[in-house]
Amino acid sequence: MTDLPVTEDLVRDALRNVIDPEIQYNIVDLGLIYTVAVPSQEKVDIEMTLTSPACPFGPMIIHDVRESVLALGPEDVQIELVWQPPWSPEHMSDEAKLDLGFDL
Repeated sequence: MTDLPVTEDLVRDALRNVIDPEIQYNIVDLGLIYTVAVPSQEKVDIEMTLTSPACPFGPMIIHDVRESVLALGPEDVQIELVWQPPWSPEHMSDEAKLDLGFDL
């Protein structure tokens, strides 16, 4: 738990510690986190996707997302897994694209 107020930026920073085991890169820079909302210090809402609906690591990634955010202090973390818009490499940060060999 941190003494800092929970903010979208703090949540996104925490989620950078969640690594997609298949790609070996953090889920924020992969573009898997679509929205983060902090309606109160006790609740965080996350809308996210996976690289594929058949991702075998989906349950593990979602668990890691929940645990990373709970460690910041909120009591409730709601995660909505969405498939629209579908994930594509276009959602990745420029740094991730370069690191993983994609053209900018």
